[in-house]
Amino acid sequence: MKVVKVDPDNPEKSKMVMIREVLSAGGTVVYPTDTVYGLGANIFQEEAVLNVYHIKKRSLNKPISVCVSKIEDIKQLAHLNPHAENIMQKILPGPYTLILNKKGSIPSQITAGMDKIGIRIPDNVICGDISREFPITTTSANLSGHPSPKSAQEAQQELGENPDIIIDSGPCPGGISSTVMDLTVTPPRIIREGAGMGKLRKFLE
Repeated sequence: MKVVKVDPDNPEKSKMVMIREVLSAGGTVVYPTDTVYGLGANIFQEEAVLNVYHIKKRSLNKPISVCVSKIEDIKQLAHLNPHAENIMQKILPGPYTLILNKKGSIPSQITAGMDKIGIRIPDNVICGDISREFPITTTSANLSGHPSPKSAQEAQQELGENPDIIIDSGPCPGGISSTVMDLTVTPPRIIREGAGMGKLRKFLE
């Protein structure tokens, strides 16, 4: 395991290249988001995703959400209707996990065999950089059932030497998990209240 300090506002290019290479090779990376620290792996590499489940001691029956860098990426992974896309344009990037109907290209292990997928575009430049070539898992960097880590140090205490890299860019500004909203139903349904609920309430009113 290697801890890599990264500037949260201006990530060093050489470090970002190295981190993407680790992910490309099937590695796991702890990274900051706009809410809490997450545990990432290339979603199209089965062994890497299974390693995420193993590191977190998470049941394979529980789906894991996905992080991408832009809305166009979401269109490659899930079916969008105009209403859902309109909502995304207004709130993303931001502290929201959006539940959508997945496309057939999504590995079933990510969704635990379900036909829906949770997708995030965090308002965090590091997330955008490391997920720009392929989607990565975005699940909190903790043991299942434990509090979500707000810093690299908390993530390391939880996961030990198991991740290949831990990115340390200081504490996450949010500190609480994302709000989860189901966009497969009309009107959209809030499944979990979390970060960004104030803004979302005003938008949905």
